[in-house]
Amino acid sequence: MTTGVRRRMGVEERKRQLIGVALELFSHRSPEDVSIDDIAAAAGISRPLVYHYFPGKQSLYEAALRRAADELAARFLEPHEGPLGARLHRVMERFFDFVDEHGTGFSALMRGGPAAGSGTATVALIDGVRQAAYEQILAHLGVQEPPARLELVVRSWVSLAESKALLWLDGRRIPRQELEWQLVHDFAALSAVSAAYDEEMAGILLKILADEPADGAFADLVGRLVRLGAGAVTLPEQSRQV
Repeated sequence: MTTGVRRRMGVEERKRQLIGVALELFSHRSPEDVSIDDIAAAAGISRPLVYHYFPGKQSLYEAALRRAADELAARFLEPHEGPLGARLHRVMERFFDFVDEHGTGFSALMRGGPAAGSGTATVALIDGVRQAAYEQILAHLGVQEPPARLELVVRSWVSLAESKALLWLDGRRIPRQELEWQLVHDFAALSAVSAAYDEEMAGILLKILADEPADGAFADLVGRLVRLGAGAVTLPEQSRQV
């Protein structure tokens, strides 16, 4: 991201540049491993000039986290068109694009790295991302005032997406595409379990399923569970024949 040739920039433009440079560095290296000298070199400016715009690495780190949080929250924006399963899958694709591109930065944002100081600002950023994701999912469901069980389902699903992404970054041992589809199915499964206990949730789930095509994401989950159930039934019979 080095500019190569120095040129004059306005204050806001220079700040945006430094935040972008810092975000790129923090995305691939731990914050404690990135120095002001590294940021200055990548931006093609002097170390004192970095301090002219930011009092220290901590303030620049927090600014980079704010940009990362805004970008991550934007990944949950999706047109309200088509079946919910397909929409959620597109959201998960963009979500994992971000996780893949900003692995170390994503971990720092969600876990609050050592450069996060007291952690108060970082926690507020994380909560903002989670709230934005929560509100987007409710908007897709067409629900303005969610009942308690639906709120529990959606917030649990947002937390699950975060947890799976963090675990996936530790070695990437499961194919990313598999996790994207799993999370779509997780939403259906969480909703189905809640619907089994509550009529209002059952009505919400039935409305979701009514708009799903026969070959859609949620139908795929049902098919997988049916095949699994069939295997569980036939396995004892095969064992008795051995």
